[in-house]
This record gives sequence, structure tokens and C-alpha cells, in this order.
Amino acid sequence: MTDFQHIVTFIKDLYKKDIIPLHEPRFIGNEKKYLAECVESTFVSYVGKFVTQFEESVQQFTGSKYAVATVNGTSALHIALSLAGVKKGDEVLAPALTFVGSINPISYLGAEPFFVDCEKETLGMCPVKLEEFLEKETTFGDGVRINKKSGKRISACIVVHVFGHPAKVDKIKGVCDRYNIELVEDAAESLGGWYKSKHTGTFAKIGILSFNGNKIVTTGGGGMIITDDEDMAKLARHVTTTAKLPHKWEFIHDCVGYNYRMPNINAAIGVAQMECLDRFLQNKRELTNIYRNFFIKMDVPFFVEKENCRSNYWLNMLFLRDRQERDLFLDFTNSNGVMTRPSWRLMNKLPMFNDCGSTNLDNAEWVEERAVNIPSSVRI
Repeated sequence: MTDFQHIVTFIKDLYKKDIIPLHEPRFIGNEKKYLAECVESTFVSYVGKFVTQFEESVQQFTGSKYAVATVNGTSALHIALSLAGVKKGDEVLAPALTFVGSINPISYLGAEPFFVDCEKETLGMCPVKLEEFLEKETTFGDGVRINKKSGKRISACIVVHVFGHPAKVDKIKGVCDRYNIELVEDAAESLGGWYKSKHTGTFAKIGILSFNGNKIVTTGGGGMIITDDEDMAKLARHVTTTAKLPHKWEFIHDCVGYNYRMPNINAAIGVAQMECLDRFLQNKRELTNIYRNFFIKMDVPFFVEKENCRSNYWLNMLFLRDRQERDLFLDFTNSNGVMTRPSWRLMNKLPMFNDCGSTNLDNAEWVEERAVNIPSSVRI
């Protein structure tokens, strides 16, 4: 049995606190200054200079040509899927191992998820199982892929970079391109993550980021659509701003739109947070190295970035022997002031999705039974 008390003591010594959250934000820069400036300007809603500055800082950091700030990552993914062409009655390929915010937007559009297994190596969608499913279980008709069993059109595929670790997105995109399926990249957890020298979220035609309160950069609540496609960016900006046509006083809306734009007051925090991002990434990498050395000595498997990957190490993770040890560990740590959590309940096991189709999910099941996230906040 793993020495749980030794782990709890080690983590408390690392953070020099008695109660250790899983991942809390750090406000060590110009957050208060920019917030005060925003309030004094009275432009606290979605019209304001900080929204523009925040979008530009994300563009520069990720290398994307365009960025559109939204109220959260889920809203960003909702619009991204819509712009990718997902329609009512479609099927969207998606990972079973992810947060529910990656899957709910599929239902918003009247479509249905089809779950694909992950890799143990990266935690991301398995390109081999993806291609096996498309080759054996789908057919090509009228320019689209059709699931033979459900009869539904497969219009898109969502790849998620789990816990900040890049998936093999180039291989997944290659599969999607061969089968004429639009790829949408959910990089909600991986700001500061790179795969083969390219930032996560920029491999697909459209990608999204999240700035929730537990993310490496936070705006309290917030998301971002990123793309290199100018027309797609313009449309994303339009429909997230209630689809209002520009006019000095008239309220004319040319299609169903959404009130999804990030308020200026949230973006003010985001601008200050982006100024600290390089420091956050370095600090988290140092923490990961400390954890890795500690768990090697304890002979506990600790998850680290793989070849061609540079993780932001948003949430550090270790594997326990089985579900029983996992649950004992979760109970002991959370009862003793150290917040830990399991990976998510697999999406196909949630009541609203348990009738959806899937590939074999052996790897996702293995991860769900053993994986535990441990405190990963920036230590300042």
C-alpha cells in the first residue's frame, strides 16, 4: 500500500500550508491596477480596450492570427462546433475521457457524441482507434461519412488536450482529413502547451481555450476562440455579439446570435495574467520536477510529458494500483487538508450520454480507475 501520510506531509511542506487546494489562481501582477482602470472608464461590459488587448496577447502567445474572447470555454466550443458545420441530427466524434464541458455543446446543437478511446501514453484521443472505427464502421456517401450503425452523419471530431498534455493532434488531424471530417481543437486546459513546436489549439481550423478560475491563466470565467481563418473569426465575433449589425443607434440582428462576449472587466484581469504566464509556466515545470523525483523514490507512477510534447502541467497526475487504492487515497488526502481528485467520470457513463455509441474504451477505463490529480498551483 502506498504511504499516503508521507505524500500528504510532502505536499504540505511544498506549499507551506495546512489546507492545499487543487489549483488556485495567483494574482501577482497588474490585476488590481487594470481592474481599477476598467471601472474608472465605466466600460465594464464587452466593449472596451482590455478585451482587444487580451485577444491580441493570446494571438501573439499562441501564434494564431485571430482570437475572439467569450464568457467561458463551453460557449467558445459551442460556437466553434457550429462554425465547423455541426447540425441537428449529426454525430460528433469525441473523447470519453474529458470534462463534460467538452461534450455538452454537442447537445446544444442537437447532435450526439460518439466516444473514442484515449491513449495511455498521452491521455488524448487514440488516432489508431479513431481510424479503425472510421475504416470499419462508417461509409462514404454524398461527400460525408456516415456511421453504419446509427445512420448519422459524422460532421466533426473534438480533440482534447487532457490536463494540459498535448494529444497527437497531427495524426488525429490526418485521420480526419482523410475521412472528410472537420477537426475542432479543445485546448481549454493547455494554454502554454506545445506539440512539435506549435501551440495547442492551432492545428485545427478552429480551436478554443478556457480561462476558468482554476486554469493557469484566469479571467474568473472566460474562453477564447482561436483560428487562422479570417472569415471564421469575423463570423465568430458576430454571432457571439448577438449577431448585431453595426449601426450608431439601430438594433438590427441578421441571424440567431448569442450573448457570449467576454466583459471588459474580466479581460482586464486576463491582460495582467498573460503578462505573468511565462513565469507561471516556469514555476509549474519546477513543481513537476520536484514531484517526479519524489514519486520515483516512492515507486508511484507519475505522468510526464511525452516525446514532441511540452505540457503546461496544469494538473499533475499519478496512477495508483487500482480503483480501491485510488478511492482510499482520495479519502485520506481530502480528509487531511490536501485536495485531490480523480479523473472525470467517463462521459459514456453519464445518464444523458449512456446511450451514445463508442469504440472500445479499455484505455479510458484504465485511466479512470487509477488516475489522481494532486495540488498543482503555482507556488508563490
